[in-house]
Amino acid sequence: MGIRKTPFVTGEHYHIFNRGVDKRDIFSDQEDLNRFFQSINEFNTLEPIGSIHENSRGGSTATPGTTTKLVEFISYCLNPNHYHFILQQMVDGGISEFMKRLGGYTWYFNNKYNRSGSLFQGRFKSVHIDSNEQLLHTSVYVNLNDKVHSCGGSTATGVMTTGLVRSSWREYIEDHGGEYPENANNVFCKKDIILDQFKNKNEYKNFSEESLKIIKENKVIKKLLIE
Repeated sequence: MGIRKTPFVTGEHYHIFNRGVDKRDIFSDQEDLNRFFQSINEFNTLEPIGSIHENSRGGSTATPGTTTKLVEFISYCLNPNHYHFILQQMVDGGISEFMKRLGGYTWYFNNKYNRSGSLFQGRFKSVHIDSNEQLLHTSVYVNLNDKVHSCGGSTATGVMTTGLVRSSWREYIEDHGGEYPENANNVFCKKDIILDQFKNKNEYKNFSEESLKIIKENKVIKKLLIE
């Protein structure tokens, strides 16, 4: 998938994903995973913001959650060598600006591991989600992406394994933020557009388990979610 021919549209939803160059890992330990999540949390603001390193030294007074967001996260999954997001663009140019800021993670990773060059495989990929059915099934594909690829991590029962995986799955099926302190109030993802279509979280869980089976068994369906 090459350079986008059409701009992102404010208010619309997109499946955003990318992987490490040469399929290499982009997270080597839990610190890396936490740092990337910190990036997607702190850089999601319309107001200018410096690097996380600068902010930790008092270089920014912006407080995440109190400013205008560039994007809304509907769901996410961070796997050892790739990531998936469902994003809703909140301001014009929001997705492009947000993803550009995430490029700072490459500096952190290269500095930590004494490497140089690109960490990700070119420009991030995007798929416009243009139907409710596509949105529902893509939410499953993203929330349980570690199960799609058998990476380990969040299971269909919400039990974590030792894999370097972090996703919004537990936020969707539990009544609290799961194991992550920043999700204590269950507010990181904007889940209503998905969960309001089900009687309760358990019904969404059952739908997800059935959808996951179809995605894993049907390559055509899986392809439609990423192209």
